[in-house]
Amino acid sequence: MSLAAATVAASGAHGFLSPTGVEIAFLLVGLVTFGAALVTVTTRQLVHAALWLVVALGGLAVEYLLLTAEFIAWVQVLIYVGSVVVLLLFGLMLTKAPIGRSPDADSGNRWAALAVAVAAAVALVWVVVDAFRTTWIDLDGPAAGTTRITGESLFRTWVLPFEALSVLLLAALVGAIVLSRKATADANAAPAAAADTTGEKEGAR
Repeated sequence: MSLAAATVAASGAHGFLSPTGVEIAFLLVGLVTFGAALVTVTTRQLVHAALWLVVALGGLAVEYLLLTAEFIAWVQVLIYVGSVVVLLLFGLMLTKAPIGRSPDADSGNRWAALAVAVAAAVALVWVVVDAFRTTWIDLDGPAAGTTRITGESLFRTWVLPFEALSVLLLAALVGAIVLSRKATADANAAPAAAADTTGEKEGAR
């Protein structure tokens, strides 16, 4: 049997009902990531939501590793897990958000949010399928997830969205600082106003 015939026979033996170990691991990690994302948007404890977001973003990094996109996986860990989540935690601390269970974290619009989430997911899936329907991967060429290929694509094609994301994160941090300073000023103004009112009452007497 020639090498080509052996390859065809191996590809024919592998199908939907006989997944490989990598495919099974991909499915299991995907389920864990989906569960973590679901808990992130349904929990009423903000700190727990941030920690579950770490699990969800870490699961995405593992998925990238299973897809042999090592560079994207480490960028996911360094930027999203190491920077975005830390930024969220700093925002929670600076705004003095409640640490425990917060009833205000649920606006009561879960069905509307679910409808928007489903519509967004359907739109994203349709865009991805339509964009890569006729795309073929050259297995003999360089790996698509290498540092060189990804860097060229990022800083040539996607440089504007990359910079826009940086500005968005900076705006979020500045907004958290402004909110925290305003809350501090209001807290300091309240005792001063109470003292002035007491002094006026005593002077009237």
